[in-house]
Amino acid sequence: MRRSPWLATVSIFSSSVAVWAACGYFEPDRGPRLNPVAVRPAITQPGQRAFLTWDEQKQLESFTVQPEFSGNAKDFGMVIPTPNRPKLQEMPKDFFASLGTFTTLLPLDTSKFRMPVQISAAQSMSAPSAKAEARSMPPQVKILERGIVGTLDYKILEADDSRALTKWLRDNRYSYRGQEAILDSYVKKHWYFTVMKIDSRNMKKRPDGTFLGEVTPSRFTFQAARLIYPLRITRVSVIDSTDVQLYVLARKKMDMDGTWSFEPNFWRAWKQSMAMAYPNKLTPEDKLWLERVKNWSPRFVAAGSCLEWTAKLTPQRLQAIQRGPTPRVLTGHLKPGWTLTKIRKRFQKREMDRDIDFVPASILGIEDDIEYISHLPVPDPNSASFQPQGLAVPNSRF
Repeated sequence: MRRSPWLATVSIFSSSVAVWAACGYFEPDRGPRLNPVAVRPAITQPGQRAFLTWDEQKQLESFTVQPEFSGNAKDFGMVIPTPNRPKLQEMPKDFFASLGTFTTLLPLDTSKFRMPVQISAAQSMSAPSAKAEARSMPPQVKILERGIVGTLDYKILEADDSRALTKWLRDNRYSYRGQEAILDSYVKKHWYFTVMKIDSRNMKKRPDGTFLGEVTPSRFTFQAARLIYPLRITRVSVIDSTDVQLYVLARKKMDMDGTWSFEPNFWRAWKQSMAMAYPNKLTPEDKLWLERVKNWSPRFVAAGSCLEWTAKLTPQRLQAIQRGPTPRVLTGHLKPGWTLTKIRKRFQKREMDRDIDFVPASILGIEDDIEYISHLPVPDPNSASFQPQGLAVPNSRF
């Protein structure tokens, strides 16, 4: 079996509250149905979040993932595609809570802008035995590695045939229903699969009988030719839409490629805000960018994402972590001199037909290095001069 430039991770869990993302969920086979496609899945993914790091010099990517899931299945699996075979690392349970606090926008600078204004809602976010497995596993599926990360046992598999992988999952009491074509697309690229399982009996139950629990976040680190977030596989667990929040740490400010870019929506809001600023309050950076974009009139792009925070991690900003309530959580995970960018988009299921590729942020062919750390104003809708702005307003779940 040839090595692949890509890998997919299948994590099999038994719970109803997750700290993973970039995944599609496997459910136990509930038997034959007249119309399986019309049946609502027992496990769904209303939201997901991830922390990605990218070193283009070393071609090294990592992501720590934390989706939401809800449902009543006692056992189910997750598929996490990543470039190349990963190394797994346990992460702090409150990592994303601390990251969210660190990237909270500062209050609006009311001394800089003419009133009346209001804060834009778009900008105010924020297991079977090894012996049994050997008997059931067809020749096309091979266990490459076994290990433990946090409290989870995992196995990394290789599969060169989707039917063989589906059979292995079925033999281990997991069924991949309704979206076999997506799974097959990853298998055809010769991706790897990491299988994890936990026991839901150790978790609390909600009053309605569904399970409630948490799994320690894990980081996957691997070689990659480009920075990518595996979105397409999450489509299998989405009913209508899912809210995706991504923190991207790289040497440069990064953006989603193509129509999912945050640039048009951000710069539209930024230009409107600068028009409300006192001229003597504009910074040199404000004036520079006003000159660069003065002839550009970006329009609201419904398919675009929303920029929620971005800044270069200076020593002063990193020192603030040490003064926070949980300094150990983020210490060592944020790199001095690198740029952290927080992006959100609500993806409709119909548009989740590809993974997210990231590129250095740019506008009009110019590298975008502007920071966004405090709220921007928009005209007050109660004022006589108000004109609807049509800013992107993502659904805030986190």
